[in-house]
Amino acid sequence: MTESLIEKAAQVIRNSHHTVVFTGAGISVESGIPPFRGENGLWAKYDPTFIELGYFHAHPKESWEMIKKVFYDFMGEAKPNPAHYAVADLERHGFVKEVITQNIDNLHQEAGSKIVYEFHGSIRELLCLRCRKKYPASEISLDELPPHCPACHGLLKPDFVFFSEQIPPEVNDLSFAAAEAADVMLLIGTTGEVMPASFLPQTAKEKNNATIIEVNPAPSAYTYKLTDIFLQEKAGEIMPELTARVLKS
Repeated sequence: MTESLIEKAAQVIRNSHHTVVFTGAGISVESGIPPFRGENGLWAKYDPTFIELGYFHAHPKESWEMIKKVFYDFMGEAKPNPAHYAVADLERHGFVKEVITQNIDNLHQEAGSKIVYEFHGSIRELLCLRCRKKYPASEISLDELPPHCPACHGLLKPDFVFFSEQIPPEVNDLSFAAAEAADVMLLIGTTGEVMPASFLPQTAKEKNNATIIEVNPAPSAYTYKLTDIFLQEKAGEIMPELTARVLKS
């Protein structure tokens, strides 16, 4: 990768009026969280049926045993990496307006990002399927499974999108509105394979002719169709450098 390409991306962000960051599983790989898909992904190791909504209702105990193992015992211990902190720095200095993430790991918020649209929800809250009350996951014991609502004893579900479940309308609308407003969209670690999130960069390009900057270690579904500047590198390595160049102004 040439230095001029990084500098070009930095200039585009410096000169933008509305930069939106859109992240996928790749930004969290360097925090020790494997992607869901691919040769080394979670779904190559575990059958994802346990987070299919119908299975969860029919077999809540079995489903929760796997949820606890995969998402709370393991993912819950992950910490933000330099890419998450770099994104938060860009927001803190006014160069990023919103972060849209497909990840459910809460690492953008832990790094300091304030405006984060979690397209697929988050592991940090549990939702009661009976009374719809939400609880911080840290306040609910997972020693006995499945966990139940302290208020009405209904079944608790992690507040992220399961298979066969719809994207919550509010976050869907906020995310697509941000994409339409963007004159720059910075893609980090997303392959463009998961719908409807995968339509966000296309929306930014079609609605506002946004410049698409992509950070990925390998080409994605966007690289040769939408991307204007491709920074082919790990997010944790390139994002601190890109951010430093933006802030240099």
